[in-house]
Amino acid sequence: MSRDMVPVMDIGGTHVTAALVSVDRQAVVDDSRRSRELDGSWSAAALLAELVACASSVGAPVDATWGVAVPGPFDYTDGIARYHDVGKFDALSGVDVGKALAAGISPAPRSVAFLNDAHAFALGEWAGGSMSGHDRALALTLGTGIGSAFVSAGAIVDTGPSVPLEGRADLLLIDGHPLEETVSRRAILARYGDSVDVAETAARARSGESRAGDVLRDAFFALGLAFRPWVARFGATVVVVGGSMADSWDLVEPPLSAGLDGPALRRSALGADAPLVGAAIRAQGGVR
Repeated sequence: MSRDMVPVMDIGGTHVTAALVSVDRQAVVDDSRRSRELDGSWSAAALLAELVACASSVGAPVDATWGVAVPGPFDYTDGIARYHDVGKFDALSGVDVGKALAAGISPAPRSVAFLNDAHAFALGEWAGGSMSGHDRALALTLGTGIGSAFVSAGAIVDTGPSVPLEGRADLLLIDGHPLEETVSRRAILARYGDSVDVAETAARARSGESRAGDVLRDAFFALGLAFRPWVARFGATVVVVGGSMADSWDLVEPPLSAGLDGPALRRSALGADAPLVGAAIRAQGGVR
């Protein structure tokens, strides 16, 4: 296996994907992707076993540095999970995930470098996606939760007066309540009810059901409103959106654009490959 291949992994709330990324092309190598389903309610042992199995199936170079994109709260420097009462991965709270991966993945890694999944997505889109031509941008990931990353000249900005605390969407408030209580998978399902997922809610909205349409429109308009002042302060000229909810772009784009009221709004060009490319950049020492 060529040394110009960087092994990477993207850990989500319902799945994990491992792959190889070409250093020369900064793109995922065709046919290298391997995915496995996850359940955030599993035990730590079960979750780690799935991560190790997925990573080991890729055929990574010997003695390679892995780049791993993972949602917070997480100690990205030391590789320790900090999940507690966040609705997923609670069993991993306090677990040294980096040590477990380093000991379990075959062939054994030289090291494992972690970064936030929204940051990974943003860096991937910066390297070869929808942020092209923009000096300052905001990335939003819409999945089980809401992730965000502010990017300036290819670097993540998560401190200072021009971005919210740590640059994090989940720390923003709407009417005194956390943003994710208004716009997230669980928030949308709670408001709509009827025991269906977001994809089915979107299908019902397209069919003309007013209740489904109202729920989605209100959620994404609120998301735009929450970020409108931060986009202005940061000077972002484009907002790039990815994640599973971006698959319903026809329903997401109009209310989100109206809420933001200003910057260009684009769907991710790389899709699920964006965080994999961003993880490779981290593995190569490009961001911390």
